[in-house]
Amino acid sequence: MNASNDTTAYRIVDANLNRCLEGLRVVEDHVRFALEDQHLASECKRLRHDVVESLCALDTRRLHAARDAAHDVGTRVSAADEYARASVQAVAVANWSRVRQAMRSLEEYVKVIAPRAAPALESLRYRAYQLERAVTTLHRGLELLARARLYVLLDGRPSVDEFLQLAGALIEGGAELLQLRDKTLEDRLLLERARLLRDVTRNRGVLFIVNDRVDVALLSGADGVHVGQREVTVKDARRLLGTDALIGVSTHCLEQARQAVLDGADYLGCGPTFPSMTKQFHEFSGLEFLREVHREIRLPAFAIGGIDRHNVDQVRATGFSRIAVGHGIVSAGDPRGESRRLRAALPTDGL
Repeated sequence: MNASNDTTAYRIVDANLNRCLEGLRVVEDHVRFALEDQHLASECKRLRHDVVESLCALDTRRLHAARDAAHDVGTRVSAADEYARASVQAVAVANWSRVRQAMRSLEEYVKVIAPRAAPALESLRYRAYQLERAVTTLHRGLELLARARLYVLLDGRPSVDEFLQLAGALIEGGAELLQLRDKTLEDRLLLERARLLRDVTRNRGVLFIVNDRVDVALLSGADGVHVGQREVTVKDARRLLGTDALIGVSTHCLEQARQAVLDGADYLGCGPTFPSMTKQFHEFSGLEFLREVHREIRLPAFAIGGIDRHNVDQVRATGFSRIAVGHGIVSAGDPRGESRRLRAALPTDGL
């Protein structure tokens, strides 16, 4: 190998390794202190350590010997906005860009001096992309669902009049999200109900979500779709509905919740918390699962499963401020009043 070529490659790898690690530290600090998300902060830290590990075969002495900051012409080149940032988030955005570029350069130039490390760096680069997307989605979810506390699931009802009456009562009762969930309706009727619900919610400041059916969500113009662990993935749902759609994921354990965050979900459904008339489970995740999610994950998350005005305080005690309710409200004699009582038990702002 040409010695000069070798030294140049080491110098470039050293510069970009430092750039990458510094950038990852900056975004980790953003996730840790600004977003206070333990899960994503841990992922940033793990990625940083894995980048170092991927280059352990390199000769550290040669890497450091190739460093020549005093004669690096790049130190005298700066962009007009390099020394000013509009916000803490802008700092993070700039450093994600720095990480992406540095990792690509690392992957290319390491091929000259340690080609076996290139595949690992490629994999880590894609992990960085995924992590950046998760952080961006977290910002988006916190913004779009800032007010959302009460999420109500309703079926199609036997008639259109009953359906519209129920939807109106739920909105008047304070529900900020409505989800159409009906496993018995024929497709045409389900789509009809979805379009009606879209019309009802459009100018009321209420988000409309379809359960499971990405096709119905797309055709009705819904704000998004909610999927379970066995339905289409977040990636596939996003491919059909586009980047603006809200995509929620049902999770039943901490690992599923962590993965949903990395997959790019906009919000989580966490449960089942208590026995429910809407869906039957052999096991219940319970209140401890809610505590685990609250400790680690900042993405908007709704506790679900058997929640009513008699146990909502137990849910609140876990740190959760968002709930999803089905049968407990829609089957009540006064769904409007029941919605109001549950909404009153939840905070009006904050997390």
